[in-house]
Amino acid sequence: MNNENVSILICDDSILARKNLSSILSALGFSNINEVSNGQAAVDYVKEQAPDIVFLDIIMPVKDGITATKEIKEINPATTVVICSSVGTQSHLREAIKAGAKDFIQKPVEGAMVKQVIDHITR
Repeated sequence: MNNENVSILICDDSILARKNLSSILSALGFSNINEVSNGQAAVDYVKEQAPDIVFLDIIMPVKDGITATKEIKEINPATTVVICSSVGTQSHLREAIKAGAKDFIQKPVEGAMVKQVIDHITR
């Protein structure tokens, strides 16, 4: 898969977290990266743009990441959802996977982990 052709949405209420993940993805060769700040905005974006990959935080205003994951997978089952959260409990992980998330990244997000997850989901 050519990274330049992959569309990515980053959804996190922290602008710092969004910018950090965006710069990691850019360094990995991705250029079609968009950002939103809450789960409802992510769901709305998926309805309009159908990104290939969505990185979602769990705890956000308006709509949490687990609920957003369920709705995103209903709208577009082909969209890959990756949860990025500092709330790394087993129950949250199980909820995320049950909702349709493909993988989970513990914050703070690091480049090596993002590369590993990208390699896993694009196999």
